Amino acid sequence: MRPTGALHLGHYHGALKNWVRLQDEYEAFYFVADWHALTTHYEERDVMERHVYDMVIDWIAAGLDPDKATIFIQSRLPEHAELFTLLAMGTPLGWLERVPTYKDQMEKLKDRDLATYGFLGYPLLQAADILIYKAAFVPVGEDQSSHVELTREVARRFNHLYGRRAGFELQVAAALAKLPKDDARYFEKQRKAFGETGAAEALAKGEGLVKKSSAIEGFTSDDAEVLLGHLKGGGKTVLSEPQALHTEVLRLPGLDGTKMSKSYGNAVLMRDDPAVVEKKIRGMVTDPARARRTDPGTPEKCPVWAFHKIYSDSATQDWVQQGCTTAGIGCLDCKQPVIDAVVKQQQPWNERAEQYLANPKQVHWIVEMGTERARTVARQTMKDVREAMGLNYK
Repeated sequence: MRPTGALHLGHYHGALKNWVRLQDEYEAFYFVADWHALTTHYEERDVMERHVYDMVIDWIAAGLDPDKATIFIQSRLPEHAELFTLLAMGTPLGWLERVPTYKDQMEKLKDRDLATYGFLGYPLLQAADILIYKAAFVPVGEDQSSHVELTREVARRFNHLYGRRAGFELQVAAALAKLPKDDARYFEKQRKAFGETGAAEALAKGEGLVKKSSAIEGFTSDDAEVLLGHLKGGGKTVLSEPQALHTEVLRLPGLDGTKMSKSYGNAVLMRDDPAVVEKKIRGMVTDPARARRTDPGTPEKCPVWAFHKIYSDSATQDWVQQGCTTAGIGCLDCKQPVIDAVVKQQQPWNERAEQYLANPKQVHWIVEMGTERARTVARQTMKDVREAMGLNYK
């Protein structure tokens, strides 16, 4: 996440809640993307440090466990910048210009000067952030899938340019010769289909055949690696191609019904005081049809209903539907269960955050430990990358 301000309920339900769940299912890396923040907020140097550590506190308060997940700061690892630079040498400019969010952000953030190399290149930096840990999955909403696909293309191109070992074609021919002729023809058919269309089905079939072939006498793990590299259009797989992990993304509207954002002044922050939460939610806009207490309304047209769908049980939702459509309850009546539920959810967050706010050095220590764990992985990847590119000078 980019440290551009305090986290709000939209951040929690849109991403952070999934992060907490995923740390129990995978080896997970979560980092504060401070370099990414600079691509759009490069003039805000005075608040960056406070935002960085406040974000980490929000993460831990929400349930991220430093003993389960690796938590670190992007800029503490120059390996990210090195991989970004090396990938930039072979990444076509057109790939970056066609990223959907590039033009979209240029349009939305007209108040900022985004005609910079850093902003144009941020999807490639994002690719480096992923590839340096040889990630298998990247948890994203569907609107971010294009970034993961770009990362896959970058990895594929790198492996194509630098994964070919001397005599690679001879090694491919030798490995194919160990397969039954029908299997070899089938493999070549899937390789050609994947190379021409990028079809995931063709890739999966080719990989399945290689896996099945491991039972053939004389077929080695090196043969399998050579064929998998050949299948993907490269040689040895130096950088792994990640998959998008489409986790549930719950979108909360802001207090005014538009997208929740601190910059819009319409957000309920994760660590707002209960009195502030109550004041904010009581002031939320509602169905415009309910101009008077006696006017019936439609919950689906009211931003408060989006909160009920997340925070209220079925009985409360039924009560809202009945009361709103018949004018049996007023808007303030409708909002009170949401207020109570949000305050209840925030209580353990605030309690966990308090110990870190009182002892900032503990947060710094967590980040340092996470950074060192991440560095171990990043350094090994960079060793592989330098060797593949011929930069491992003696």
